Amino acid sequence: MHKLEGEWIEKIPADKVSPTKTRPQSMSLTAPFLKSISVISEQRKKDKFPFNTLTFLNDTFRLNFETPITFFVGENGSGKSTVLEALAQLCGFHKSGGSHMHQLYHSDDGVVSGLRNTLRPSWLPKVSQGFFFRSESFFNVARYVDMEGNPYKYWGGKQLHGQSHGESFLAAFENQFKTDQKKMFLLDEPETALSPTRQLSFLSLLHEWHQSGNAQLIIATHSPILLSYPNARIIEFSHDELREVTYEETEHYKITKAFMANPDRFLKELISD
Repeated sequence: MHKLEGEWIEKIPADKVSPTKTRPQSMSLTAPFLKSISVISEQRKKDKFPFNTLTFLNDTFRLNFETPITFFVGENGSGKSTVLEALAQLCGFHKSGGSHMHQLYHSDDGVVSGLRNTLRPSWLPKVSQGFFFRSESFFNVARYVDMEGNPYKYWGGKQLHGQSHGESFLAAFENQFKTDQKKMFLLDEPETALSPTRQLSFLSLLHEWHQSGNAQLIIATHSPILLSYPNARIIEFSHDELREVTYEETEHYKITKAFMANPDRFLKELISD
C-alpha cells in the first residue's frame, strides 16, 4: 500500500496490469482521407486531352482536400467532371458510375485513364469503399442491382426501377451510402433528379456524413441549395486555373439571388421583343 496526498492506494504489480488497448491508427483517422492530388510531370502528355485543353493540369498542379466535403463548381467543359471521373478511377470505381461491384462497362476509351495515370494521390489512410454517382448512368446501376438480386436492404428495401428518379436517388443516398465504414463518395450533379425540397433533405444527409467522420464527399454541382452547406470547401474550375471561393462568390449564388430579387427585370431583358 502507498500513501498519495492523504489517500491510501494499493500498488498493483506491473505483471498484473492489463495493457491499454489502442485502436489501430487507421481506425482513428477521420475524413478527409484523400489529402491531395498532383500531376506526375513525366506522365503528362501536353498535346493530348485533357492536358491540351485544361491548362490548369500543368506540372505544378496540386489540389488539396482540407475538409470532408468539397464542392467542384464551374461552367460545363471547365474540367470538373473530368477530374471527378479520374478521382473515381483512383478509388477503384468505374468512370461510368457505381462501386467496385458495379463495373458497368468493360471497355475504356483511355481518355480518363490517361488523366488517372497522370495523377499522384496522397491518402491517409487509403480508402477504396464507396460509390461514384453519375445521374446520367444511375439507370444502369439500378438495372444492375435489380438484375443481380443484390440485397435491397441497402437501397431502401425496394427495387430501384420501381421508384421515381428522385425516390431511387434518395434511396441510394440514404441507404447505400451508410457510413459504418470509411468511404469515398464522388457525386456528379446529384441535384439533377432532386426537387428543391429533396435537395434540402440531401443537405441533412450531408451533415450526417460530415459528423460521422467516416465519409469524404467530392461533389460537382450547379445547385445553389447544395452549395450553401456551411462546412464545405468550394473549388471553382476554369480552363486556366482552380481557385477556392466562398458561397457568396459563386455565380450560382449571385445570379440566383439577383434573379429572385427582381425576376420581372431579368425576364424583361431576356425575352423582350
